[in-house]
Amino acid sequence: MSEVNTGPSLGGWTRFVTARPRLSLLVALVITALAVFAGSGVADRMGSGGWADPDAESTYATQALEREFPASQPNLLLLVDSGSRSVDDPAVAAEAKRLTDRLAAERGISGVGSYWATGSAALRAEDGREALIAARIEGDEKTAAAALDRITPEFRGSHGPLEVSIGGPVAVQHEMQDIIQEDLLRAELIALPVTLVLLVMVFGSAVAALLPLGLGIVAILGTNAVLRGITELTDVSVFAQNLTTALGLGLAVDYALFIVRRFREELAEGAEVRDAVGITLRTAGRTVLFSALTVAVSLAAMMVFPQYFLRSFGYAGIAVVLLAAAAALILLPAALMLLGHRVNALDLRVLLRRRRKSGARDGSGAAGAPAEPGAGWGRTAALVMRRAPVFALATAAGLIVLGLPFLGATFGTADYRQLPASADSRVVQEEIRDGFPGSPSGSLEVFVEGAATPAEYSDYRSRIAALPGALGVDGPVTSGEHGYFTVRAEGEAVGQQAQQLVRDIRAEPAAFDTSVTGTAAVLVDSKDAIADRLPWAVAIIVVVTLLLVFLLTGSVLIPVQAVVLNALSLTAMFGAVVWVFQDGNLSGLLGFTATGDIETNLPVLMFCVAFGLSMDYGVFLLSRIKEEYDRGGDHEQAVTFGLRRTGGLITAAAVILAVVMVGIGTSRVTNTKMLGLGIALAVLMDAMVVRSLLVPAVMKLTGRATWWAPGPLRRFHDRFGLSEGESKPIAEGDAGDPARTGLRARDRDTAGV
Repeated sequence: MSEVNTGPSLGGWTRFVTARPRLSLLVALVITALAVFAGSGVADRMGSGGWADPDAESTYATQALEREFPASQPNLLLLVDSGSRSVDDPAVAAEAKRLTDRLAAERGISGVGSYWATGSAALRAEDGREALIAARIEGDEKTAAAALDRITPEFRGSHGPLEVSIGGPVAVQHEMQDIIQEDLLRAELIALPVTLVLLVMVFGSAVAALLPLGLGIVAILGTNAVLRGITELTDVSVFAQNLTTALGLGLAVDYALFIVRRFREELAEGAEVRDAVGITLRTAGRTVLFSALTVAVSLAAMMVFPQYFLRSFGYAGIAVVLLAAAAALILLPAALMLLGHRVNALDLRVLLRRRRKSGARDGSGAAGAPAEPGAGWGRTAALVMRRAPVFALATAAGLIVLGLPFLGATFGTADYRQLPASADSRVVQEEIRDGFPGSPSGSLEVFVEGAATPAEYSDYRSRIAALPGALGVDGPVTSGEHGYFTVRAEGEAVGQQAQQLVRDIRAEPAAFDTSVTGTAAVLVDSKDAIADRLPWAVAIIVVVTLLLVFLLTGSVLIPVQAVVLNALSLTAMFGAVVWVFQDGNLSGLLGFTATGDIETNLPVLMFCVAFGLSMDYGVFLLSRIKEEYDRGGDHEQAVTFGLRRTGGLITAAAVILAVVMVGIGTSRVTNTKMLGLGIALAVLMDAMVVRSLLVPAVMKLTGRATWWAPGPLRRFHDRFGLSEGESKPIAEGDAGDPARTGLRARDRDTAGV
């Protein structure tokens, strides 16, 4: 017989990994130690913004105003409380003026103004007991954060008859960043021990349970080092660290479960340790590599968006996926080589098995052979396929119903309400919102440039003031050929009225160049940027997924099924996001403030992450179905086999990943809470509903046509395709070498994973 091509050979890689396992682990330990050093302080170099399109009109106007008129864009607010006195009291006014002068003298502070200097009613509380000092901290987020840390101890607190609190956008962002770092540490302290306990329950062996945890730590530390390097080149969002922790642990667990289970199967069949590692890499190792590529592609799609918030998750996601896969394919085989049969050491299930045997002998347990491993999943698959139309329609309809609330989604932008109610900067912002007649940082600004006459300015101002939703227009404030108008909008700062007013102002003709900025303008531009790039991101994910799943299965229909069913698995997540976080249901239980909208970038991020994780589980299931179908050619038996062999594995992996995501979801920042809990729900729905019910039902309905492909594509797959097992004839020279055949012909059902 001639040798059949079975995809990229891992023979050389197997020999490399297994030749010097101690050296491999030592090198990995040294690299990990270097990563700890290289990644230290990465959070301090990250930003808490990144929601805006850097090429948008609003960004241009903001930068121009900061350059030409810094007082027009205050990002620092000092709330001055005069206690029982009036803010116009001479002693209060004198101390407030001293504070204003001190702030103006600080390095990096510009555009300082106050109620006592301007007499503006917008800077004085309606009860006359509080007033504001407004200023702008210059520079980017990191520079502004450093300046805020420097001046806060000098200005916050008591100053004679005054009590000063600090707020404004820069204070909100800085406090959000600090809280996220604290919450991430707490999430890790929760997730790591709980994950270890679950892994011990899944593996039985305490030794085996430590392996995926070690891989996860290596992936997380390595990704932090990568992100530290990226911060030298571009902005990175602090939110990306949450994804690093979640995916680092979650994917390491997924890959380790798959590889260690296969290794233990081979040992149970009597294979030598080196041969068992070789077979594992040629089978489960291939699937892990393939799965990592599918997840990385989904996360890489975020790189097409201009907002650095989304791009940051692409950086972190690609790094952590590839590092988790590399650890699983390099470090884990080396560790298995050294452990050998000791991978089953400290097996906590021994006591349980002894108790069961004792019960059977004394009559308290059922006599007879032990239940077939995975039999419950096999029975589930058989039941689903017997009633395939019912399960397919009922499951799909249920998922669609769960997603219906998303049709009422309203998209907004993050603000101080993301913070917990006790956060200092949120308290200040709420005082300003409730006690002052207007917010100095919540209006629209129209930056104008070019020579203009007073009559042209007056005409333009009158036309803007007459637009629907405009309460009034101040200005222009001019300097040379530059100037700006301030437009006060009706309703919420980022409400639909304010957004429409932005569009109306931009459509209004003028005798000079204009550009609009402000919170509502940034939101409009961000939504437009996402709408413009979203089709490209979806196209990348769909096309590459179709190609990769075709290479795995050789089928034309299965890749289409994978994309559609993955999309269905996300409906519950999106429906819950709107029902819970937008509409405020369960807000008291979960401890957040509903804002009536969803941050515009979050659904894109959640889609890319959840879709990638769904494909991760889909690849595990499809690889085993394909293996059995190639071996026996029985379609229904292959589906049953695949679910029986991976049902418990996928469920265990999903539960562990969900625990990690719920740990992230305990954050006090609403967006992080939504990200963690939403993806946890999507992962569980995918593993327990879509993979267990919908996939076998749909594959039963499509029957043997599931595996059809036209002749040219079949030949392409025969040459370049990838599968976990080999069912075609093997070269006679390889027949006796288990490290090259990669898969024994008989079914190897073994207990546990």
